[in-house]
Amino acid sequence: MCTMNVLEAKTKFSKILEMLENHDENEFVICRRNKPVAKIVLIPQDNPPIRIGIAKGKFTIPDDIHYLDDEIAAEFLGED
Repeated sequence: MCTMNVLEAKTKFSKILEMLENHDENEFVICRRNKPVAKIVLIPQDNPPIRIGIAKGKFTIPDDIHYLDDEIAAEFLGED
């Protein structure tokens, strides 16, 4: 944990972000008049967002597949 005052944090903001991204520091505490008021931490990027429809057009659905629901079947086939 690194502690700094507001002016120093404003001046070194890009460096703070770089140090977080490189895992040189886990968090930065920003102080005003020597009292902590904020904490800057890295947002984890482990799970990329799920992209719906990314495989559209990559494969075909066999004609003999048995659908349980016509509404679900329409979604898979791209019908309205």
